[in-house]
Amino acid sequence: MPWEKSFDEESALEKAMQVFWEKGFESASIADLLAGMGLNRGSLYNAFGGKQPLFVKALLKYDQERQTLLAKLEALDNPKKAIATFFDTIVALTVADQDHKGCFLINTALEIATHDEQVNKIVRNGLREIEAFFRRGIEVGQARGDMPKKFDPEATAKALLALIVAIRVLGRGVFAEAALRTIADEAKRLIS
Repeated sequence: MPWEKSFDEESALEKAMQVFWEKGFESASIADLLAGMGLNRGSLYNAFGGKQPLFVKALLKYDQERQTLLAKLEALDNPKKAIATFFDTIVALTVADQDHKGCFLINTALEIATHDEQVNKIVRNGLREIEAFFRRGIEVGQARGDMPKKFDPEATAKALLALIVAIRVLGRGVFAEAALRTIADEAKRLIS
């Protein structure tokens, strides 16, 4: 008799993402995942193939949320406002994160040496896309005369990405809201 799934795979994936997000790949045990997902071992392996493939699916699910946010911001057609809104959103998400989990993508980047090439590629692409969002916004803002032409879009985009990483890492309990807002304000000043 073939195996029949008796659970919502999307819901289980969301729960797995939360476990990995909170604990990281290495620290999340199969027992943690089973408890968090409400599944038995057979269901986890039959539906997701094991811990590594489950982690990849969870990371891709999280990354899709990042892509959706960036698409909404680019649709504003106001690069300065889009970049400022991105920073305000990141600070708000960080402050609202009572568990101090940070950003799943950035957390994974911090433990990149422990991951395989597939995970490394997802992380690199995600960070490059954030940087590209900043660079495109700066280039459009400069072309429209809304941003100074005195700075290099690529270098400034890298600096903005570094400030996003700083907010998400320091917001895990090191810096309070006021300090995170100061970092975001400095980022906005970079494009003013």
